Amino acid sequence: MTMSLRRRFPLVLCLLPAPVLAGPPEVVTTYADIALATYGDSLSTAQALRRAVGDLVADPSPETLAAARQAWTAARVPYQQSEVFRFGNPIVDDWEGRVNAWPLDEGLIDYVAEGTPSTEDNELAQLNVIANPVLELGSETVDAATITPHIIRALHEAGGIEANVASGYHAIEFLLWGQDLNGTGPGAGSRPHTDFMAGAGCTNGNCDRRAQYLVAATDLLVSDLWEMTDNWETDGPARAAVTADPQAGLRAMLTGMGSLSYGEQAGERMKLGLMLNDPEEEHDCFSDQTHLSHYHDGLGIQNVYLGRYVRVDGSEVAGPSLSGLVAEADAGVDQALQADLAATMVALTALRDKAEAGMAYDQMLAPGNQEGAAIIQAGVDGLVKQAKSIERAVAALGLDGIAFEGSDSLDDPNAVFQ
Repeated sequence: MTMSLRRRFPLVLCLLPAPVLAGPPEVVTTYADIALATYGDSLSTAQALRRAVGDLVADPSPETLAAARQAWTAARVPYQQSEVFRFGNPIVDDWEGRVNAWPLDEGLIDYVAEGTPSTEDNELAQLNVIANPVLELGSETVDAATITPHIIRALHEAGGIEANVASGYHAIEFLLWGQDLNGTGPGAGSRPHTDFMAGAGCTNGNCDRRAQYLVAATDLLVSDLWEMTDNWETDGPARAAVTADPQAGLRAMLTGMGSLSYGEQAGERMKLGLMLNDPEEEHDCFSDQTHLSHYHDGLGIQNVYLGRYVRVDGSEVAGPSLSGLVAEADAGVDQALQADLAATMVALTALRDKAEAGMAYDQMLAPGNQEGAAIIQAGVDGLVKQAKSIERAVAALGLDGIAFEGSDSLDDPNAVFQ
C-alpha cells in the first residue's frame, strides 16, 4: 500500500523552475480546477469504498473486511489533500463537518468497551443507535427500525454536541476497525468480520443493523462528495465565489494554506496530542493511519501553492500558480516558501515512513518516547515555519483581511492544562 501511495504522489523536494507568469484570474481558475479534481477523486474513491462495503455485508469474511479497510484507506488519500480548501471557503466550511468531523463519541453509534471516556455532559454518548430501533433524543422519539441516511443525518451532532459524530469518514472508520484499545501500545482496532455476519455467527449482537449503518453511512458519504464536487464544476457556486472576485479567491487560497498549516495541523492535530501524550487526540485513531492523514494534508497545501495536483489515475492538473504571483512580487519570498513547503514534506515523509515501518503514530505519542516525539515535533516545526512564510507571501501580494486559525497548543500552551 505505502509504495503505491508514494508512486502515485511523488514528493516535490526541490525548487521548481520559474513558473509561467499569469494574473490572479488565471491563478484562481487553477485553484478551482484542482479543487474539482481533488473532490472528484474523493468521490470516485468513496464509490469504490461503497462497493467494497457492499461486498463485506453481502459476504462477511476476513478478506472482504480487509478489502473494505483498504478501500477506506485509499479514499482518504485525495480527501485529505482537499482539506486545504477549508477555512477560506464558506461553502466548504459549512459542509466539512458532515464528512470529516472528529473526535467522536463512538458509543453514539455502536457498542464500546466499558469505561470508554466520552465528552462531558453528553447524554447521547452511549446511545448505541445500532442496538436500539427506537431512540430517545431529549423529548423526541425517533423510529430507527431501519437505519437510513436520513436517520444518520438527523443524529449527526445531535443536541448541538460536536462529538456526536454520526456520519463521515471517521464513523465509517469506527465501524470497519472498531475501537483501538491499545492506548500508546502497538495495534489498531480489531473489529472481527463476524460483527457483520447474520444468524448464529454474529458477534456482539445486532449484526444486521450494524451492516445497515455501515451501508447508509457510506451512501451518505458518496452523496455528500457528489454535492461538493458539483460545487466546483464550471457553474458551481464554490468556483464562482473564488473566480468572480480573484482577489477574494487569493485570500481564500492563502487563508486555507495558513490555517491548515498552523492552527489545525501543527496545533490541534499534532502539538496538542504531543503535549498531552494522548492517543485520543490522534486523527485516524481507529485505523492507526494518522501518519497518512498528516502527510496528505501537507501535500494538499503544497499542491495549492504550486498549482498542481496528481490525480489518483496518475494524470496531473496544473496551471498558473500562486507561486508565480508571489515570485513576480518578491522572488525571495517565493523561493523561501517553496523551500519551507518542501522541508515540511521531508518531515512528514519521515513521520509517514516511521509509522509504516512499525512505530504507529499513537506509539510516537507515548510518554518517554523521545524518538517519536522528535519525529512529530519536526513536522510541527516545519508547518509553523511554512505558516510564517505564507504570511510573508500575503504581505508580498499586498493582501489584507487574512487571519490564520490559531491553537492554544501553539499560542498559549499553559491554557491546555487548565
